[in-house]
Amino acid sequence: MQTLEQAGEGADAGPARRWYLVQAQTGREQIAFEHLKRQGFFPFLPSTWRSIRHARKIRTERCAYFPGYLFVALDLERERWRSIDGTFGVVQIVKASGRPLAAPKGLVEALLGLVDSDGAIKRLDESVLQAGDRVRLIRGPFAEHLAKVERADGRERVRILLSMMGQAVPVEVSRQDLALA
Repeated sequence: MQTLEQAGEGADAGPARRWYLVQAQTGREQIAFEHLKRQGFFPFLPSTWRSIRHARKIRTERCAYFPGYLFVALDLERERWRSIDGTFGVVQIVKASGRPLAAPKGLVEALLGLVDSDGAIKRLDESVLQAGDRVRLIRGPFAEHLAKVERADGRERVRILLSMMGQAVPVEVSRQDLALA
């Protein structure tokens, strides 16, 4: 994936430049990102860490935050955006009435603000998480399960209530293994 510097470089090089949503082939977001970058576009691929279970093994790997999608910064009046549809890994740039549809102002900028030094969306810090919040486990044996925060007073560990077999089971997990649901 890319770093914050790579994602943001040149992205605000003009007043008419906006962020647009690009639909990529699922699982080929990184390929689409690389090919768009080679063509001189300024793509941004938000990513996160996820646990993946396969054949009784659990591995943590980096995945697209929005599977099948990435963003590209464009000035529609000065740049040739039609080549994006023909880029390897890209299905299409999202359009309305034949013209690319801009992402809401501030959305991508907010995502760029959440990216840490390794290029992934930051994990929860202690000031964000409070008792009663709904969270999703992003790694470990209960990856992708939803839970409710019971207590978040420690720096590293959080006590959550995980719904299993019709009951709320208290489990302590690392704060790094959680994302807001």
